[in-house]
Amino acid sequence: MTATSTDTAVSESTPPPLVERNPGLGPARRWERIALVVLLLGTAVAYLWNITVNGMGNSFYAASAWAGARDWKALLFGSLDPGNFITVDKPPVSQWVMGLSGQLFGFGSASMLVPEALMAVAAVALMYGAITRATDSRGAGLLAGAMLAVTPVVTMMFRFNNPDAVMVLLMTAAAYCTIRSLRVASMRWLILAGVALGFAFLAKMLEGLMVLPALGLAYLVVAPTGFGRRIGHLLAAAVALVVSAGWYVLLTILWPADSRPYLAGSTNNTFMDLVLGYNGFARYLGHNHMGRKMLEMPAGYEFPHFHGGGPFGGGNGVERLFTGEIGFEISWLLPAAILAFVLVLISRGRAPRTDLVRGAALTFGLWLLIDGAAFAGMQGGMHAYYTLAIAPAIVGTLALGVLEMWRRRDGILGRLGSAALVLAGGVWGFVLLHRNSEWQPWLRWTILVVTVLAAAGLALTTIPALSRRTSRRVTTVLVTVGMIAALGGSTAYAAATLPEAHTGGSPSVGPAHKDELPPAFAQMRHAFGMFMGGDDYPPQLIDKLRHTTTRWSAATERSGPAAGLELSSRTSVIAIGGFTSEDPAPTLAQFRDLVRTHQVTYYIAPEVKLPDSWRKKPAHPQSTPDQPAAQQDPAAALWHPVGNTDIFNWVSAHYTPERMDGLVMFDLSAAPH
Repeated sequence: MTATSTDTAVSESTPPPLVERNPGLGPARRWERIALVVLLLGTAVAYLWNITVNGMGNSFYAASAWAGARDWKALLFGSLDPGNFITVDKPPVSQWVMGLSGQLFGFGSASMLVPEALMAVAAVALMYGAITRATDSRGAGLLAGAMLAVTPVVTMMFRFNNPDAVMVLLMTAAAYCTIRSLRVASMRWLILAGVALGFAFLAKMLEGLMVLPALGLAYLVVAPTGFGRRIGHLLAAAVALVVSAGWYVLLTILWPADSRPYLAGSTNNTFMDLVLGYNGFARYLGHNHMGRKMLEMPAGYEFPHFHGGGPFGGGNGVERLFTGEIGFEISWLLPAAILAFVLVLISRGRAPRTDLVRGAALTFGLWLLIDGAAFAGMQGGMHAYYTLAIAPAIVGTLALGVLEMWRRRDGILGRLGSAALVLAGGVWGFVLLHRNSEWQPWLRWTILVVTVLAAAGLALTTIPALSRRTSRRVTTVLVTVGMIAALGGSTAYAAATLPEAHTGGSPSVGPAHKDELPPAFAQMRHAFGMFMGGDDYPPQLIDKLRHTTTRWSAATERSGPAAGLELSSRTSVIAIGGFTSEDPAPTLAQFRDLVRTHQVTYYIAPEVKLPDSWRKKPAHPQSTPDQPAAQQDPAAALWHPVGNTDIFNWVSAHYTPERMDGLVMFDLSAAPH
């Protein structure tokens, strides 16, 4: 091998040098081309297979996609309804993709979800490209792409219609562009990273920007140019970010408020209030809770207390990332990834400032640490699937660590480091599988035994007497077998996730879950399903909505139920109060004006029969007559969980109720009394 100005020749028997620039890739070998095609086609087949099992997914976003498929203004603003009364509580990039697909192919489950699955293929390709270019190793790129494809939260959310998939795709694209910029200090690639982050902001606001400090610091440290030029390039990328995101913010300011939908989640119908409040600092201050007014119980009743983290995970602080549903969704490779970050920094400790491998490690490792800390500190509105945002960071960091230890496999650091990575992945996989011990119990023991034996074998090869007799082939076999086993838990849980139907606001990974609702909740499943936005509405109600001729067929509390009614009837429905029921839209005066001008036909409210077991025990039982609850107060057991009680009370006072299967409906086209 001939040395150049940027690399040094080494023999196979010595560790690779720490150089400023890795040698070029050169032409791909046949097996590498075939492996990449298999990886991308396999991802596409797995993610597209039976994708309509998820139906409408999250009906909240499905209704917005349906609205965007019918109306261009609804598409532009991400309206919940084609009548453009209110938006979803996120920016519209995800709705643009699904709505345009609906316009081109007709709205349905497939047209809405297939683009999400194709985003997974693109994300895997970007991971492959980022790691390959950072390390000049197509094998490491293939490993990173494969690990991303078999991460459980990825297999769930890239077949779902929440905005997280497009946000993570754009974050991954920004990381790829940053790594491309690191090799030659390319301002053009760094600007493209800024553009990608700008649109990630328009997908899910501040969460899409949490990777920004990692990318900026990596470029500031590693880019092979002077400090002043590095600062200048970063400023140019910041301008690109502001422009690519700011045009939409400016659009919402300049567009007359009375000619566009209300920006849900904001208190004053402005985009930045939504960004900084409801979807920003409120998440960390614990102020983002759904419908506090709406969940107030009638006098004499209280919610029963029950345990269970459910889709919101479990624990607080850093513990949250490893426990509950969050643990199953994202933490399989997390301990190994953190360890890999440390090992790469140690291994590349004497490398020049511009070392590209260390630059990639900073990109993905800091992304992991910054986003992980943000999730650990979140106090309100934390769903387990949010952790999709660190999936590329985990697999990118781990792939770099595996390759770095592989290249050092002739030395003690490489072998002990490989053993530690294998053991971290295998042991934690065993722990997670043990939490669901009834599912495939043989798997966790197989993973544990194989990874422990592989790690022990690698550790033993560091003993001088054995090291001289151990061929590289033995080390190769131990590392390969150990890593395959370490990935076994994540892969199995991802495979179990694919065939399961995922709907609602907080889907869960893995095999089918048992119903753990308390008996009182289970008895009211139907009523609460409609209340939360399910699709099991009385046929006579849907028929009434379909035969309306007003701009909005009905108005109801909250975006969830409104979305369910829209998808069932394919009519436009007003969501009073937005997602949490606390948005100031509409006011009572505005609603009365809508009724007066004949723009809405029905008002629909949930009506829940409360179990007697929810009745509070009297403070002084001896002074309370011993009589059945129904005799004490027959009307008290009927609960109308609404946030805007002014509207409900006004409608109840002036229109005649019609009750049907857990709902009460008022015909607003009738003469008031």
